Amino acid sequence: MSRWPALAAPLVLVAALTAAPAAADPPEISIVGGATQPVFSRADAIKQTVFVEVAGTDSDADGKPDRVAVDILRPKETEQGLRVPVIMEASPYYAGGNDVPNHPVDVDENGTPLPSLRAAQARTAGPFDSYYDNYFVPRGYAVALVENVGSGRATGCPTTGDPAETAGPKAAIDWLNGRAAGFDADGAPVRATWSTGSVGMIGTSYNGTLPNAVATTGVEGLKTIVPIAAISSWYDYYRANGGVLAPGGYQGEDADVLARFVLTRQNGQEACGALMDRIEAEQDRVTGDYNAFWDARNYLNDVRKVKASVFVAHGLNDWNVKTKQAVQWWDALGKQGVERKIWLHQGTHRDPFSLRAREWLRQLHGWFDHWLHGIDNGVMSEPQADVEYAPGQWSTHASWPPPGTFTVPLRLGSGSRLGLLPRPSSRAESFTDQKSRRAEQLIGTVPSADPNRLAYLTEELKADVRVAGTPTVSVRASFAKGSSPYLTALLVDFGTDTRPTGALTPTGETWCYGQGVPGDTGCTSIRTHTVAETPYKIVTRGWLDARNRHRADRTQPLKPGKEYTFTWDLQPQDHIFKKGHRIGLVLLSTDYDYTLRYPAGTEITVQPGRSALRLPVNLADTTALG
Repeated sequence: MSRWPALAAPLVLVAALTAAPAAADPPEISIVGGATQPVFSRADAIKQTVFVEVAGTDSDADGKPDRVAVDILRPKETEQGLRVPVIMEASPYYAGGNDVPNHPVDVDENGTPLPSLRAAQARTAGPFDSYYDNYFVPRGYAVALVENVGSGRATGCPTTGDPAETAGPKAAIDWLNGRAAGFDADGAPVRATWSTGSVGMIGTSYNGTLPNAVATTGVEGLKTIVPIAAISSWYDYYRANGGVLAPGGYQGEDADVLARFVLTRQNGQEACGALMDRIEAEQDRVTGDYNAFWDARNYLNDVRKVKASVFVAHGLNDWNVKTKQAVQWWDALGKQGVERKIWLHQGTHRDPFSLRAREWLRQLHGWFDHWLHGIDNGVMSEPQADVEYAPGQWSTHASWPPPGTFTVPLRLGSGSRLGLLPRPSSRAESFTDQKSRRAEQLIGTVPSADPNRLAYLTEELKADVRVAGTPTVSVRASFAKGSSPYLTALLVDFGTDTRPTGALTPTGETWCYGQGVPGDTGCTSIRTHTVAETPYKIVTRGWLDARNRHRADRTQPLKPGKEYTFTWDLQPQDHIFKKGHRIGLVLLSTDYDYTLRYPAGTEITVQPGRSALRLPVNLADTTALG
């Protein structure tokens, strides 16, 4: 025992001389000029699939928690200690869709459908086929694609927007933060040791709606969302003010049709068939009333729980997910003091990357760098709103609607007059509903009289007038014989102009924005709006089931011949009526492409002098209205 103290010093020296070299520092994100740099390899990125358990949710009632499939792409340096935030896109579309017939929209006088079916169009996406991976993975982000409940490799059942469906991507965020269980294909537990826990959700349409839904859970780790062409209330997607309504281009679609469309999991019909039937019954295509089914799918109810910042993007010509979805969400977020930004463009139902790729990626990059990497890059000091007021022409604003916007009432007058009229008209005017002519056909006869609609026009404008916000209309009217309960209002810009058609035209320029891999070049074709000269444009439209004149959740029969005051909103808009044009309000009943089509013949009598159109305009523009 007396020998060990004498040997201690030499042993320590030998150990110090023979120890392994210190471990290399883990890789780091590169930041230059306040922006993350593409220093990691997209080609060498690690692909991984994890099946995340959705604790507490068993939508298919099989006695086991639902699971979602999460495909992950992350820099290989995450195996060497690099920890990265996640850009997540959740979707029920990755596995494609089923051929599902839409509901018939021609109904009898009682609202009972008449035979006529139309198949839903397929809407699909593929894994890592967007621009997120090419651009953001090299800059130190992971991309996670969540195949949501009831679709593809997931279990459970799709439920078209309710909390059970929202729980899928929420669980994926919980897993990234160590709060949920995840497994590989063999059932072995998997942890996200490479994740910082910070998540940004992004997507278009359904894929953009899920971020709205998840944000209302207040889940920890969700730092920001970028909802593009997204839904904030499913009622306003399939209904309007008490009436059954179609998304543009999908006449007859409803919540059950969409659920059946995305039900692509194994043994889906066997596991979820009864639930699909329940959705069909509870959505109520008979009255169109707001009810508990729709209330469970209204994210505005829980906007107070939103902790994430929100970057909203929406097309001003999107008639699938209409502009009300973005604007009512935008307004509600503002009342809660949520950090937010908005893009409004002249496109239809699309990602703004297809319209203004360079600037979109610049702002999106800065947004994610700030909220996910915590970089103080000045993005929050930039203008809050970007608005494309004409094809390819953009303006920025400190807020939206632009400061100085006020609501101005325009009165309806006899002789098809509309404006700041001093004396209201007392002469009643009538029209008879029909079910076979589209709105465009009814407008095409203006300024001539037409028995199937009423039209009111301003004088030629003395200067440009910008409408920015939500127009409303109040109409004093009575219903006589007939069964159609609808009132439809169209705000129309009468005046020949060059306007976007909704299509895009390649410029011939290709821009390579990110790192390419086989099958995905990381490049895009630069495109611009396809335009055409047209004599008028339907700027926006709005619908009311007159039986729901007081509230959307209550049907009250109309007494034939009795006058009522009907007030309803049109879809929000940002539009410039040019000098020399005329602002028009067109009133009709059935809107062929959107409402149910009752038998023709309903007679509606309007009192113009007791009716008005209210437009949100800049106060300086009111002098142009006469």
